[in-house]
Amino acid sequence: MESSVGIVTPQTMHFAEPLPLQNGSTLAGYDLMVETYGELNAQRSNAVLVCHALNASHHVAGVSAHDPTDLGWWDNMVGPGKPLDTNRFFVIGVNNLGSCFGSTGPMSLDPSSGLPYGARFPVITVEDWVNAQARLADRFGIERFAAVMGGSLGGMQAVAWSLMYPSRVGHCVVVASTPKLSAQNIAFNEVARSAILSDPDFYGGDYYAHNIKPRRGLRVARMIGHITYLSDDDMAAKFGRALRREVHAEGGDAYQFSFDVEFEVESYLRYQGDKFAEYFDANTYLLITRALDYFDPAKEFDGNLTAALAQTEANFLVISFSTDWRFAPARSRELVKALLDHKRTVTYAEIDAPHGHDAFLLDDARYHNLVRAYYDRIATEIGA
Repeated sequence: MESSVGIVTPQTMHFAEPLPLQNGSTLAGYDLMVETYGELNAQRSNAVLVCHALNASHHVAGVSAHDPTDLGWWDNMVGPGKPLDTNRFFVIGVNNLGSCFGSTGPMSLDPSSGLPYGARFPVITVEDWVNAQARLADRFGIERFAAVMGGSLGGMQAVAWSLMYPSRVGHCVVVASTPKLSAQNIAFNEVARSAILSDPDFYGGDYYAHNIKPRRGLRVARMIGHITYLSDDDMAAKFGRALRREVHAEGGDAYQFSFDVEFEVESYLRYQGDKFAEYFDANTYLLITRALDYFDPAKEFDGNLTAALAQTEANFLVISFSTDWRFAPARSRELVKALLDHKRTVTYAEIDAPHGHDAFLLDDARYHNLVRAYYDRIATEIGA
């Protein structure tokens, strides 16, 4: 029977050794915010790393000890009896460097100045995150993960694990992801970043000193992003062209045109934007969308993804969703083909679901049953 992992309390793990970054600089001592679920077995063979997407965090499952309304972002996937069963696996959720949920990021104090890093926080890549996660695994005494799993940007991290630490990953579970962003995706990210950079409250990234947030820019950035996470059919089903109210000119039937919120979809997007602007950090948004843009393991191989994946050893589960136009199934099939070129063991499923990119976060029996069956197989392999 499925149940929740219950109330969870994150832990801050400090790393004193500087972390070399892909851009040639180093990050001095840093913190990673972590949550764990389940128990690590004596052989330390049942660990699963869950990597988060753009606006998520270490809080993968359960209810936050600090906020009873804060449910983990993948709570329907992780827990006792759930597809990733914490009765069998030890699951780690970690907040990536550069984020704003407890790990060292732009809001943290720069030890060299005693002031928040702000825009001076170094550029971070997916590979930097994976190197930091590998140190975290070392801290737990985990030599090899049973699986590394992620959706969207989290799936990119799972792929990077298979390339950077091939002997330390048994299985890669890559959901609604891509081996690199398309030009269109980079363009959407650039428009979102431009909204933040053009906000007069941004102050070149040092808005902390002014005790203000560039909320207008963050709102627009989130609205742009959210449009790309939903499918046309899903938006039509949820909102259609429904008006929130009809305003008629006095004595007539003509509409009184307005630039205020008129359509339900406008109301929804503004609500999502307002909510996001209250809890997310603008500098973090800039950093993480750049990390998305930069990820391209085939770049060093003249764009040849098959060549890039030659050193992988893991087995793969790759899942895409039919209406996900942000990370379309064709991108997942590129990954599958490149792996099959090396005769890797790959399970691929394209789920016919109406919810667009966000489908990887939602309840879908076919999707969850597939993940459950895959982890059942892993559990049998390791005797969990």
